[in-house]
Amino acid sequence: GITRGKYNYTIHRVTLKFKDLPEKFHGYTITQISDIHSGSFNNQEEVKKGIDLINKQQSDLLLFTGDLVNNMASEMDPWIVVFKKLHAPDGKFSVLGNHDYGDYIPWPSKSAKEKNLESLKWVHNQIGFRLMLNESIEIKKSNDSIVLTGVENWGKPPFPQYGNLNKASDGLQNEQFKILMSHDPSHFDAIVKKHPTHYHLT
Repeated sequence: GITRGKYNYTIHRVTLKFKDLPEKFHGYTITQISDIHSGSFNNQEEVKKGIDLINKQQSDLLLFTGDLVNNMASEMDPWIVVFKKLHAPDGKFSVLGNHDYGDYIPWPSKSAKEKNLESLKWVHNQIGFRLMLNESIEIKKSNDSIVLTGVENWGKPPFPQYGNLNKASDGLQNEQFKILMSHDPSHFDAIVKKHPTHYHLT
């Protein structure tokens, strides 16, 4: 997977049907990508092929669900120009994964670790992604809308729990159609499916 397989891109197509999906969003398309781990890249042309494949889907919305790097924000430096070319007409949105916080390597100081995270947040901005930090936004089409919610990483111990679904869900109504971005799948069983705010798709 980390040698021959890392550029073996595969598209998984899933068709979902919801009785309460707003009419203007019928046929809406989303491309989700995850776990880029850019510190493991070593081939510019192969990375470009991945970017081209994503753009070829011509999806309305592009969602990235965490782990942009292995440990350090600087891992993305050679790839910013390439990732800027990702395109989706209704926007590009992202959340953080467990590797993005720099928890797995030693830092000379707490401030150095914090500076690394701030640098990574800046990278998300540089490549055109709106980083969602325990918050929600509306995506509108005429009089219809859906809600996109993004939480920071939440994992079962020993993984840290930075994600705050209560904060991200504040003010949302159950009749709104909602999509949740969360990096760690364990978040769903432990928190999301028991939460008073109903999320249609995670």
